[in-house]
Amino acid sequence: MDQQHGDSGARGTAEARGSFLLWGGIAVGVVLSALGILRSGATEAPPLEGAIASVNGRSIPEATYVRLVEAVAEERRLAELGIDERRRILERMVDEELLLQRGISLGLARHEPTARRAIVQAVIASITGAAEAAEPEESELRSFYDEARDRFVKLGRMAIDPLFFSNLADGHEAARTRAEGAVVRLRAGEAVAQVRESIADEMTLTLPGQALPLETIRQYLGPSVARTVAGLEVGDVSEPVAGAGGYYVVFVRERTPDEALPFEEVRPQVRAELLRTRGETALRDYLVELRDVGDVAILDPELTGP
Repeated sequence: MDQQHGDSGARGTAEARGSFLLWGGIAVGVVLSALGILRSGATEAPPLEGAIASVNGRSIPEATYVRLVEAVAEERRLAELGIDERRRILERMVDEELLLQRGISLGLARHEPTARRAIVQAVIASITGAAEAAEPEESELRSFYDEARDRFVKLGRMAIDPLFFSNLADGHEAARTRAEGAVVRLRAGEAVAQVRESIADEMTLTLPGQALPLETIRQYLGPSVARTVAGLEVGDVSEPVAGAGGYYVVFVRERTPDEALPFEEVRPQVRAELLRTRGETALRDYLVELRDVGDVAILDPELTGP
């Protein structure tokens, strides 16, 4: 009887532990732990100063534990967690560290795609996060705005008349031939309505008649047509553009230019873009550093750089 009770208790403990490991998801903890290991070096155990626990000589930072406790308390809308819950959280972190160390010993960090991505993303986040942490000075924001003014514009609008030539009935070549004929007639001054009536096909989606942002044109007619239209001026007629189900020929009826927005109006966007650019630059510089000190060899001659 006592043996059965002991077995039942052991099973209950195992089940509770299994549920506990699943609580909250292990993946986030693994990423955080991986980031800590990568920062401290894979071959040298980090110091225990500032640690709340040690697992095989590797520390679990107290600051990380505190952040997790605070996050759980906030999610549960509690002022603070009880001691039992705090112990369970620390036990979870210990379990994650044990699993992480085991995974690394099995080579999962190198060979398992999800683990590789998590570690790479953690390193990227540490590099870009550090670069984006410092609040930019006002002068830096204004200087960045002046240098990258084309990023902070109100995009112009275009009113266009598209003609569609379906390839479903007579094939690609015939549809393109009709489209080329429409280009010739439109550029000679013939009215769009007349050309459409005589040789074009009905479009599935009817484009609104008013001037539209380029993004709306892309949504209606596709990216190829939008890219072509972006380079046209008022009165221009495009060459035939391949799209879904056939070819398009576009006549530009009206176009309003892009409008530069004043700094005061777009200051939050300028700040966000500056921080993002900082992060990209820091990551690019870091990768150059890694390549300089690393030993990288491209073994396929066709894939080597110039």
